[in-house]
Parts: sequence; structure tokens; C-alpha cells
Amino acid sequence: MKTTFTSVIILTSTILFTCTWEMHAQPSGLVDDQATAETKALFNNLQVLAQNHTLFGHQHATEYGHGWYGDVDRSDVKSVCSSHPAVIGVDISGFSGRSPERIAGNVEKLRQNVLATYERGGVTSISWHFSNPVSGGGFYWKDSVSLPAVKYIIPGGEAHEKYKEILGTIAAWAHSLKATDGSLAPVIFRPYHEFDGGWFWWGKPHCSGEEFIGLWQFTVSYLRDSLGVHNFLYGFSPDNKFDSEEVFLERYPGDQWVDLVGMDNYADMGRDRYDIETAARKLKIVSDYAEKAGKLAAFTETGLESIPDTTWWTRSLLPAMQMYDAKLAYVLVWRNDSRSPTHYYAPFPGHPSVPDFLEFYNHPYTLFENDLDGIYND
Repeated sequence: MKTTFTSVIILTSTILFTCTWEMHAQPSGLVDDQATAETKALFNNLQVLAQNHTLFGHQHATEYGHGWYGDVDRSDVKSVCSSHPAVIGVDISGFSGRSPERIAGNVEKLRQNVLATYERGGVTSISWHFSNPVSGGGFYWKDSVSLPAVKYIIPGGEAHEKYKEILGTIAAWAHSLKATDGSLAPVIFRPYHEFDGGWFWWGKPHCSGEEFIGLWQFTVSYLRDSLGVHNFLYGFSPDNKFDSEEVFLERYPGDQWVDLVGMDNYADMGRDRYDIETAARKLKIVSDYAEKAGKLAAFTETGLESIPDTTWWTRSLLPAMQMYDAKLAYVLVWRNDSRSPTHYYAPFPGHPSVPDFLEFYNHPYTLFENDLDGIYND
């Protein structure tokens, strides 16, 4: 069923791309007008595919899974449906706050992971659980331990030079993502996510709106203009604490600094309550703004830990995305811990939700890695 549909996707995508190109004499404005050809193609093709489909993603999918770690070309999703997720989520938390030796090892390991995904034709999304660079507490905010680091690392702050060094490590890694054909693998970089909550040190209670926007704009500008990174798309993704476009954009740095707008939402999707209509309405706010601003939209994080609802995929997730016809480039569920028996968000062989997930996989709306063909080609 899925194989048959792939050819239809390719034909439909070609038609849609032609129409979109005719409607817009210039490509939609990217943050980086010097973005690589592959990065521009990824943006344009995701925009086209989102008109009728959504790519499925899973965090840390190929690094580890339920009961395993570090196996080559393995993911729990592939073990269930014979395809990796279309979007693989990774994290650059290991690029700072460790010994130089550990940082070097983390950088190389993640370089190989991203290149493997790129060579297969899949997409990588990067989150950043950034350990507090000026105090203890890790990436979470811990009372009496954490310092409000944003004001320290923005221009004029006493740790600004340290932050530039950290960005230098990220830039060097970005430049190292060179595939066998010589092209640089594009990635979706999604820093400072869930900033509207208070659990991270960059969250709303720990910095002003002006400080957060200044941090975002400096980060993008320094990577792009000073360090020459041209294979990043930049994703803006609050949690779900908004009910209008105005609130969604409260800390928005501006269209010239963002390529993708998204939302992380576990609360409405079963963690705190089942309120699928509210989740769908919030996704519509995100999607409508993206369409108006010429940006990508995505359901950047979601999931239901342990998936106790065995029909969650088709009776919760699909309706949330389709109820109001949101145009979403991708949806990403969180990781499957290799050691915890309960911390997982995607099915593995034998899990009770596998039959429903296979229905989700075979649905014409969803795309997995095996469905993608030439997403980095113009």
C-alpha cells in the first residue's frame, strides 16, 4: 500500500511545486540568502509536501531505542514498519559543558549520524538542551542553583565571549557535514525551544522578551554572518501556552530570523488531558502564520509516554493535525530510552499500538523516509 502511494506522492509533489513556483516569482524568503542549494531545496520541498502530507519524525531514532543502543542502521520505527522516520531528531547538548575529549567525541558521533540520514535521503532536526553556561543546574532551571544565563551571554554580557566559543564549536560541526558528493547536509536547527515555560534557564520567567529576542538574533547572525554557516534552517518552537497568534508571537524575533515556526505539545495530547480540538486549533494558528509569512510550520514535539492508548496514532495524532487542515512539514514524537522500560514514545516490535501505528504509517497523509525521493534536489 505504502509503496504504491510513493509514486503518487512524487507526481503530486512535482505538480504542486510547479504551481507554487508560478505563484511566487522569488523563493520564499529564507533567513540566509546564501543558503546552500540543498538547504533551499529542502525548504521549498517541505513547503510543497506540507500542502497534502506531513513527514513523521522521532527523536534519537537511529542512535538508540527500546532496549538497544548504537546499532547500525536501526530504529524502532524501522523495526515496526520497515522504514526509518522521515525526520530524525538529534541534540547538540554534548557540544559544551564537557571535557574537550568528550566534546570531540560527541561532535564526531553526531556528524556521522546526520550524514547517514542525509545520504539515505532523510531529514535531521536539531534541538539543544544547552547546559547553563554560567552556573550549575544543567539545562533545567533549578532554584538556588541556576543563574538567568541569557543576560550573561548576549552582547554586553560577561559570558558573551564564552558563548561565541560554543557557537564556534557548532559552526565547525556544521562545516564538517560534508557528504560523499561534496555537498553539506542541511539541518533544521531548533534552539531555545519551549521558551514560554519556566523549566529551562532560557524560559520566560528567567529573561525578558528583549533579552530572548536579542539572544536569538545574535545566535543566527553570528552563525550565518561571522562563522559562515549556510546549511541551517532556523526553527522557532514554543510550548503550547498560547491561544492566539498574538500570544504565539510574543517572543518572536521577526520573519527575517526564522525559517520554521512550530509548537511542542504533550499536554493536550494525553499527558495532562485529552483535548485534541485545542491542540488542532493551536496547530492551525501556527500553520496560518507560516502561510502568511512564507515560512514552514511543524508539530515540533509531541507524544504520549508509553503509548497506553493503543489507538493514539489514528484517533489522537492524525485528527490533531488534520482537523483544521494545518499545513505541517513534519511531526516529531519524543525518544525511546534505551534503559527505561516505560520512557518511550514510538512503538517497537510487540508493543500493543503497533497495529494502529501501521495504519498511521499507511495513511496517505504521512510520509516516512522510504517515501522521500530527492528532497534535497531543486
